[in-house]
Amino acid sequence: MSPPRNVKKTDPERPFLSHLVELRDRLLRVLLVVGIVLVALLPFANTLYTLLATPLLNSLPEGHTMVAIDVASPFLAPFKLTLLLALTVTVPYTLYQVWAFAAPGLYGHEKRLAGPVLLSSVVLFYLGMVFAYFVVFPLVFGFFVSTAPEGVAVMTDINRFLDFVVKLFLAFGVAFEVPIITVAMVAMGITTPKRLREVRPYVIVAAFVIGMLLTPPDVISQTLLAIPVWLLYEIGILFSKMVAPKQDEAEAEEETRFRPMTEEEMDTELDAMESTETPEPASPDKKTDE
Repeated sequence: MSPPRNVKKTDPERPFLSHLVELRDRLLRVLLVVGIVLVALLPFANTLYTLLATPLLNSLPEGHTMVAIDVASPFLAPFKLTLLLALTVTVPYTLYQVWAFAAPGLYGHEKRLAGPVLLSSVVLFYLGMVFAYFVVFPLVFGFFVSTAPEGVAVMTDINRFLDFVVKLFLAFGVAFEVPIITVAMVAMGITTPKRLREVRPYVIVAAFVIGMLLTPPDVISQTLLAIPVWLLYEIGILFSKMVAPKQDEAEAEEETRFRPMTEEEMDTELDAMESTETPEPASPDKKTDE
């Protein structure tokens, strides 16, 4: 007996609708947490902006300050910074909600891999931003101010300054994810540590090209992004060996099996073949004589 028509229509939709409801609930939770952090940080918006601008303010000549070109910039720039900071601070909670939503559909080995990957990716992203603030900003701003032509007063607009540093934060935060990307690629079988070592020269060139595209047009910021990417790539190769020992053994065995034979090995193989050859049968004449 076939089920009723209405059951055929509604049964497949129930799991899908339940997933949509769960997704909506988790998005609302994320927005609620972001809103709470934003409200908590708003009273300190101006202080946070001053803290962000400290590397630039320390590089400016005496008597030079930042300026606000637009009428609403003194309010909008600190508010935008506070909102971006609230989103950044709540990244771990956001990733937790994404994990809780996707985890039921993952296999056991995928769950074991996803947890450390998410945690380490968040830590490395934060480390990239810290590196940009404490190392890159003082060098870059000092370079820009020192290269200003004589008679030019360096007074940056607060909105444009914010856009500039946000790009640098994102560039260095994403660049510090290189070890996670390399380890994940090896763990999924896309590549091997040996192949990662072989393409090292191309990665170094690509790091400088990416640094040129993501950072301001100066050699200092480009180099400060390219060198950490290269070093983090080397760290990723070291850690990738921990997740792919069997692949390395299979690769070494394959190389041994299919590599060309040396002359000595060929001579040894020929001697072994000659020694195992069967002796020729005796001729009829010899048998007759006997």
